[in-house]
Amino acid sequence: MTRSATGTTTGTIPISLVHAAKQYASLPEGTSLPSEMLAGIYEAKLFKLFVPKDLNGLMLPLPDALRVFAEASEIDGTFGWLVTIGSGGGFFSATLPPEEAQKQFAPANAVVAGSGLPNGVAHPVEGGYRVSGQWKYCSGSTFSSLYTANCRIDRGAEAEPEIRSFAFLPDQVRIIRDWNSFGLKGTDSHSMAVDDVFVPEERTFSIMSLPNYDDPIFRYPFLPFAQTSFAAVCLGICRHFLAEAELFVAAKRAEWEPAKPGRAEETKRAISRQEAKLEAEAAKFYETVDRTWNAFLAAGEMTEEDQAEVGTVCRQLSGSVLAYAHAIFPLLGMAVLMEDHPINRIWRDLHTVTQHAVLVPKPELV
Repeated sequence: MTRSATGTTTGTIPISLVHAAKQYASLPEGTSLPSEMLAGIYEAKLFKLFVPKDLNGLMLPLPDALRVFAEASEIDGTFGWLVTIGSGGGFFSATLPPEEAQKQFAPANAVVAGSGLPNGVAHPVEGGYRVSGQWKYCSGSTFSSLYTANCRIDRGAEAEPEIRSFAFLPDQVRIIRDWNSFGLKGTDSHSMAVDDVFVPEERTFSIMSLPNYDDPIFRYPFLPFAQTSFAAVCLGICRHFLAEAELFVAAKRAEWEPAKPGRAEETKRAISRQEAKLEAEAAKFYETVDRTWNAFLAAGEMTEEDQAEVGTVCRQLSGSVLAYAHAIFPLLGMAVLMEDHPINRIWRDLHTVTQHAVLVPKPELV
């Protein structure tokens, strides 16, 4: 894959940020993104791939953004995951009232963290709501400028169940540093909590409401939006894993050859076979996404059949990348069992992203 003079093959990630992300990968695992790296992300607007241009965003078509997610994840899993999650928050820029959206999404450092689980309770009061709740797995929690979460509306025992989304400011949110995953350790995917905070009506929204901007992404169904985004991360991390495995084998060739002649060459061929399988899977993924996106643009809506097809190809890609990594990992010997080895880190990152609920196969299919 050929890098451009400005950065990655899409040209969206500047070369300076590519270098910064690679340097970040050499830091102790679990390190939060350095401030200078965040500054580079803000400057490149990588958290604004789905923010309207009127709000200082890039507003890329979904297929283009997915290629950026894959490229960022190929550089480093934590970097790619945070770019993906941070960009995904731009989806909500069309749901807030326009004046509030301008205030929250136009600043250069605007980025959202949050959760879709309805783990909060909101009590209606004059002008808005008083909200309490706690939500897990809020990636980017330590540097976000806005936090979103779903809450159950308490209108009394006789009222119909109602779920609404809320946007909290940083000084309203308490971060609980409980992200202790074995992979993607630097994503700061901690829990967040709010304790009886007031949220005005203009900072509440529903993702089911009509969007305030005309960009097509805001009419795209949320589930395939999430599935394709996370599948692109899987693709990038697996590419990184196989590339690092090939470099590792080349470095080990002289050591392995006396004890087991041919081991390095056989392992290299095995890696090449998995790379070929991965790229065939990637071509299928992008063909499906591109075709169904174009059909969505033409029709103004996405059919249930296309949504199902996209979900299937994303879950298949998620399962396949694990299989390709599993085929190679045992061939690399004891060195990669060490947690501080780069290949071990990438391997754990890959397992972490494929564990996301939207990518896990249905139990009856296992």
